[in-house]
Amino acid sequence: MCTGSCAKCLGVTLIPLAILCTLANILLFFPGGIVSDSNDHITDEVWYFGGILGSGVLMVFPALVFLGLKNNDCCGCCGNESCGKRFAMFSSFIFAAVGVVGAGYNFIVSAVAINKGPKCLGQNSTHQKGEFGNIIPWNLTLFSLLLIMSGVQAVLCAIQVINGILGTLCGDCSCCGFCGGDGAV
Repeated sequence: MCTGSCAKCLGVTLIPLAILCTLANILLFFPGGIVSDSNDHITDEVWYFGGILGSGVLMVFPALVFLGLKNNDCCGCCGNESCGKRFAMFSSFIFAAVGVVGAGYNFIVSAVAINKGPKCLGQNSTHQKGEFGNIIPWNLTLFSLLLIMSGVQAVLCAIQVINGILGTLCGDCSCCGFCGGDGAV
């Protein structure tokens, strides 16, 4: 089943991206790489958990579904294995849509955070000079990484949306004549 193989490849790619997005979001809770004495220095968009929820938790579900698709026939349908595979591909289409929404959420949160910029200390700060001097590159780098990774996740899930539609309509590749099949269902 070539649509299942494609989905497995996408799932293998999404897992490390989800882990990296989660880690990047967690690092944003430490402005400039320093444990802050208050939450006043943490950018508001960090609290929206775009990397943890959108590209992290919400991405794990589609990735796991994609990983299991190649061998999933959903117990067949009325004894017809191809029907079960078609239903499995339809479910992957739904999970891929969830992945697109999660990645889109992270993408928007990251873009807004980059546009607004981090909370910086003013010149009249009571903190030691330079303590938070690298907040701007820290936030810019991590939110840029989140933006890029969520964009890649959205593209991968969009590919699975198309793959899921093809798998739903065709079932196994051989029914449509792809992959050298004889066209039989």
